Amino acid sequence: MNEILTVEEMNRADQATISAGTPGIVMMERAGRAVAACAQELVEPGASILVLCGPGNNGGDGFVAARCLLGRGYTVSLALLGSRGALKGDAALAAEGWAGSLVPLADASLDGVSLVIDALFGAGLNRSIDGVARVVLEKVGASGVPVLAVDVPSGVEGNSGQVLGFAMQALRTVTFARMKPAHGLYPGRRLCGKVTVADIGVGDEVIASLSPKLHVNGPALWKGIPARPEEEGHKFRRGHLLVVSGGIESTGAARLAAQAGARTGAGLVTVASPSEALAVNAAALSDIMVRQANGVEGLEALLADPRRNAVVLGPGAGIGSTTRAQVKFVLESGRAAVFDADALTSFGGDATALAAQVRVTGTSEAVITPHDGEYSRLFSDQRDILQAKDRLSRARKAAAFLGLVVVLKGPDTVIAAPDGRAAVSMNGTPWLATAGSGDVLAGAIGGLLAQGHSAFEAAAAGVWLHAEAGRSIGPGLLAHDLPLALRSVIAGLFP
Repeated sequence: MNEILTVEEMNRADQATISAGTPGIVMMERAGRAVAACAQELVEPGASILVLCGPGNNGGDGFVAARCLLGRGYTVSLALLGSRGALKGDAALAAEGWAGSLVPLADASLDGVSLVIDALFGAGLNRSIDGVARVVLEKVGASGVPVLAVDVPSGVEGNSGQVLGFAMQALRTVTFARMKPAHGLYPGRRLCGKVTVADIGVGDEVIASLSPKLHVNGPALWKGIPARPEEEGHKFRRGHLLVVSGGIESTGAARLAAQAGARTGAGLVTVASPSEALAVNAAALSDIMVRQANGVEGLEALLADPRRNAVVLGPGAGIGSTTRAQVKFVLESGRAAVFDADALTSFGGDATALAAQVRVTGTSEAVITPHDGEYSRLFSDQRDILQAKDRLSRARKAAAFLGLVVVLKGPDTVIAAPDGRAAVSMNGTPWLATAGSGDVLAGAIGGLLAQGHSAFEAAAAGVWLHAEAGRSIGPGLLAHDLPLALRSVIAGLFP
C-alpha cells in the first residue's frame, strides 16, 4: 500500500470499483463509518461533535459519519454548505439517512463542541476557498477545537499539498484507499496531522491497473537494497566508490561522503585528493583509501581502473571551471555518479549545459542531490522549472529536463526519475538540518550505486536510510554521527 494516488487516479479507481459491482453509496458508507470510528478515538463517549458538510461526495461522507455517531450516543450537529435539496447522487442518498438537526453552514455553532469533522471539500478542490466557507473555517481554526478532516483539510489541494486561500490545522485526517500527494507534501502534510488510510473496497488489483508512478519511499519500493553480501563474494564484487575531495580547507565533506559510502556497502572506497590536502585526508581516514588526484587529469588517471565504478563529486569540491570539467569527464566515463553541492553550483544559471552533457554521454545512472538553494541556483535560467508550485513538480520537471535522477532535499524530500517515477520521503527528521548531513546522503547513495543498483532505487534507498539514521540519533545529531548510525539501520533490514 505504498502507492500515492493523484486525485485523478483516485477518481478512476472509484469508478472502476463501482463498474465492477460495488455501488458508490456502499463505498460512501464505508468511508463515513471510518471517519466515525476515528472520531470516537478522539473524544469521550457522548461528546458534542460538529460536522461541516459540503455539497459533494466529501459532504456525503460527513452525513454518514454524523448518522453513525448519533446512533452511538454522541451529540451531533450538522451544518451544510448549500441546500439539502441541491445534493446529488450518492451524497443525496447519504443525506436521506440523516434525521438529526441540520443548519446552514453560516449558522454553525461551536458552543460546547469537542470535535469538528471537516467534510466540506475533498482533495479535488481546485479554487480558493472564500465566502461563508472561509469565514466558518477561520472561526473553527481560531477556536482551538480539534479538527478531524475527511480526505484532506478543506482548502488543501490534493495533488500538491498547497493551500488554496485558507486551510485549518487538523489533528487527524482520514483518507481512503491510498494516500494522496497532499498527505506527503508540505504544507499539506503538516496540516493533515496524523493520517489514517481507510479501506473502502478499492482492490489492490484496481490500484495496480492504474500503474501509479508516485510512491511513499520505503523498503517496499527497493526490496533487496542494500544487498546482502554473497557467501563466496569479495570486496570488488561490491563495487569501488571514488569520492572527489576539495582543497585543504574543505576536506571534511568528502570524508563524510566516503564513510557513508562504505557503510552502505561499497566494497572499497577511495578519496581522490588534491596534493595540498593529501596529508590531512590520509591522517583522518583509516578504513578509506586516499589517492592523489589533481584536476581532471588526476581524476582521469584514477578512473583508468575500471573497477572504480561509481563517483561522488561535489561535496567541498570548490565552485568553478575545474569542477565543471570534472563533472563532464565523469559523465563521459560512463560511471554511475552522484553530483552534489559545488558540482551543481558550478553550473549555476547554466543547467542547459549540464543537460546537454548528459544527452551527449547517454548517462542513465547518475543522481543529483540539491537542497532548495542549490536547486534555485542551478535552474535560475529555467523559469518553468524554478517556478513549479510544489516540490514534487519541481523535482519531476528537473529530472525530465536533465535526464538524471533528482533528489530534491527538504522536509518532504522527493526522489524523481526522468520517466516520471517519483517517491516522497515520509520519515525525515529536522535533526538532519545540520552541516555535512547532505554530504553523508551523497555518499550513502554513491555506495549503493557502486554495488550496481539503479540510480532511482539507490537514491530512494539512500534517502530513507539517511533519514532513519537521523531519527535514531535525534537531538544533538552531528553529521559525523550518521555513517555509524547507518550500520544499525541497515542491519534492521536483514531478517
